[in-house]
Amino acid sequence: MSIEGVRSYLKRWDRDGDIIEMAASTATVIEAACALGVIPARIAKSISLKQGDGAMVVVTAGDMKLDNRKYKDHFGFKAKMLSAEDALQITGHAVGGVCPFGLPHGVEVFLDISMKRFDTVFPACGSSNSAIELTLDELHAYSQNKAWVDVCKPIAEA
Repeated sequence: MSIEGVRSYLKRWDRDGDIIEMAASTATVIEAACALGVIPARIAKSISLKQGDGAMVVVTAGDMKLDNRKYKDHFGFKAKMLSAEDALQITGHAVGGVCPFGLPHGVEVFLDISMKRFDTVFPACGSSNSAIELTLDELHAYSQNKAWVDVCKPIAEA
């Protein structure tokens, strides 16, 4: 799914016109934060991971990373990121634009509690130069979040 696919998906909430497209790249947390003029933690980073024969997307605050122990304790299996090729094939989004919107049937979305410290966050919208500002309630609804999880830790932690 491209940015146009995400735009079409978000139309059901009348939010298709709120996608921010920039000349600058938003493919990484730092690039997105710079382009949007916000702190990196407010970037809603989508991590695509293997789940059985399919995939899941965990969305976390931009200053967090997966905590392997918490992840395994919660999901019952080790975290394994999808390759760039698999991310595109399975989620429909290329790395740098992976987002929790309009995913194929069976790709579940989980939102990490690390984002709950913010009123709004900025997830990507299917391209490496797009984002949208959403409240947590909007992100929960639009992503069809399966559950809020606690599977991350600050990047600064060893």
